Formats: sequence, structure tokens, C-alpha cells
Amino acid sequence: MARVVFLHPDLGIGGAERLVVDAAVALKSQGCGVQIWTAHYDPTHCFSETLDPELPVVCVGDWLPTSVFGYLHALCAYLRMIYVALYLVFLSGVEYDVIFCDQVSVCIPVLRLSRRRKKVLFYCHFPDQLLTQRKSALKKLYRTPIDWLEERTTGMADMILVNSQFTAGIFSETFRGLRGVQTDVLYPSLNTCTFDQQSSQAQGLGGLLPEGTSCLFLSLNRYERKKNLGLALEALAFLRCSLPLGKRAGIHLVVAGGYDDRVTENVQHYTELKELAAQLHLEDCVTFLRSPTDSLKVALLRGSTAVLYTPSREHFGIVPIEAMYCCCPVIAVNSGGPLESVADGETGFLCEPTAEAFSKAMERLVREPQLCRDMGQAGRKRVQDKFSLQAFSDQLYGYIVKLSQ
Repeated sequence: MARVVFLHPDLGIGGAERLVVDAAVALKSQGCGVQIWTAHYDPTHCFSETLDPELPVVCVGDWLPTSVFGYLHALCAYLRMIYVALYLVFLSGVEYDVIFCDQVSVCIPVLRLSRRRKKVLFYCHFPDQLLTQRKSALKKLYRTPIDWLEERTTGMADMILVNSQFTAGIFSETFRGLRGVQTDVLYPSLNTCTFDQQSSQAQGLGGLLPEGTSCLFLSLNRYERKKNLGLALEALAFLRCSLPLGKRAGIHLVVAGGYDDRVTENVQHYTELKELAAQLHLEDCVTFLRSPTDSLKVALLRGSTAVLYTPSREHFGIVPIEAMYCCCPVIAVNSGGPLESVADGETGFLCEPTAEAFSKAMERLVREPQLCRDMGQAGRKRVQDKFSLQAFSDQLYGYIVKLSQ
């Protein structure tokens, strides 16, 4: 069976990390030998599957800086991944057939220095150069060689996969020099076994929510500004104004997501959101959670009226899939990945990214409990039919076999 090494910059808690872990578990179930190599891994801040000794995680290069005085994050990420690749190729002695890397492509030329050239599969979640702002001439100058390197090294992979048709289009528009390169879509999946197991052990929400909570909305995303989490707070404020006092009293919002105190933006944005909640007079109606456990996340999804998914032009987004499997309708922005994952009017609502549009969808679910239940059941079936781990596993394994031949 093929021996596969995964290279990932920071094995924390997020959508990209979820995909890497699911891919590793999927290939392991197919009989492949699997290891995950990363520049950062914290056993207290990770997905539970990585704690399994049968899924080895190797961390090297964590001593290298992640920034220089709060700047040069991309350059440091590149240097850290180059170090991981150099260590794997020249110092580790690990035998492998295929490398699966994602997020940072600059390590691919290093991987090609192997004595016996191995095949490289690159999974593009989204072009990195589109995830940063260029507000100054100095930032544009800094990013120019990095952007060039990203395109050039991405094209060196033996196979390129993307997470959605939306990302495939963005890939083609962004990397104009790679327009002749084929990209295949491999949708992220949901490891439903993990969710079913957590469900059977699920903790209750007692003590977490105020007494009298009858309608819970959930925002589940990392504490990053690009996730537009403030939209969930603004939609709640708008909804409360449109409901009679009796119905308004039982409505509550939980804002939960990945949080790492090493990441300045996480710390700052958490504070910004709490300040916004105070400005909107929502202190008693909102609970903020940082890096909830898997069992708590499942309990929240199963106990919510709907998930509010607020990023615009999100490349895919695993949260709507997780919500639908837990029979929870999704209210998402009508762009990017949710256009492919959420069936508008059947498993949730796709809305303009405004507080008014989101609040109208929320109000429908508050006033029509049967619609909420119907959408929940339809969402679960959609995940089972279209985003199962087995389908993901079979498709990915086919790519690995093709590369290793």
C-alpha cells in the first residue's frame, strides 16, 4: 500500500486542519501508511484524531519564528515549511511514496530534491495571495515575490486538487500562468463516525445558556475578521427589534470558534466582538466561547435552531456540512462554497450579507418550528448523499494510487 506523508504548516483547529486530518484518517482506513508533518502542533489544541498513536504527528521547526515583531508572517511561514521539507527529505530517513501538502506550496521544489523523486499532491483551499490585504506600497512590494513564488511552486505539483468549483474558478483567475494545468474538485467531507460518537457522549448545555432560552442561534468560526462574525451580532440585534417582547426574551446567540492566544488577530477580534455586543446592548443575549471541545460543539449544533455562517466568498467551509449533519439548518451568505453545500430553501437559506437579510431568515425559523425540523432532516440527508467520508476516501485514494503507480 502507498505510504503518504502530509505536510501542513500549523496543525491547530480550523477548516484546513480538519480536511488534513480527515484525509489522513481516510487513507489510513484504506490501508495506506500515513504520517503528518507540521511546523507546529499542540496536543492541548488539536483535533482528537491526532492524539491517536496510530496516526503519527511529527513536529519540526517550531523554534523558528512565526513573525518578526508582528510582521512578515507569510515569509516566516514559507521558511518554516521549507525547513520541514528539508528535514523530511534529508534528515528523517522516512520512506514515502506520495506527499500531500496544502496551504504553502513553496516546499514543493525542496521535495523534488529527493534522491528518488516522489510525487506531490497539492490541495488548494484558496490562493494565499487573496487572503491578505495590500494597504501600502511597502506591503505590495513585500508580497510581489511571495505571490510569484506561490504561483510558480504550485505549478510544480504532480496533481492539484481544489475544494470546490468556486475555488477552481478563483484558481484559474488568480494563477494565470497555470491556466493549462488541470485541477480536480475534491469536496471536504465529514467524518460522521466522530460526530455520532460525540453525540452519544454529548454533554448538555446546562449552565452555559441563560434560563429560559428557547431559541438558540450559533456562529461557529475562527476569531478572524475575514469571517465577518459581527454580522451575526448585528442580525441578532435586528431580529430582536422585529419580534414581540414575548418571543424576543428566549432568543440567544453563541459565538464559538477556534482561538489561539499566539495569534494576535484572534485576541484582538475576540475583544472587538465583545465590544460590539456591548454597543448593540446584547451582553445578556450572547455567549462567547473560545476553542470549544468536540463534544460541546456537537451539543451546540444539535441544540441550535440554526447556524449563522457569515463569511463572504468562503472557498468551501466545513461548518455548514457539520451543521446539516446534526440536523441544524444553515443561514449563510449567498457566495462561495455555501452555494454548493447548502440547498437554498431546503437545508437552510442563502442570504445577502446584511443584518436585515439574515434576521429575516432567522425570524422564519423562529416562527415556523416545523420548517426548522424539515430543513434539519433534509440537511442530514444531503450530507450523507453528497459529502460522506466514504465518497471522499474513495476519491482521494484513487488519486493516491494514480500518483504512486
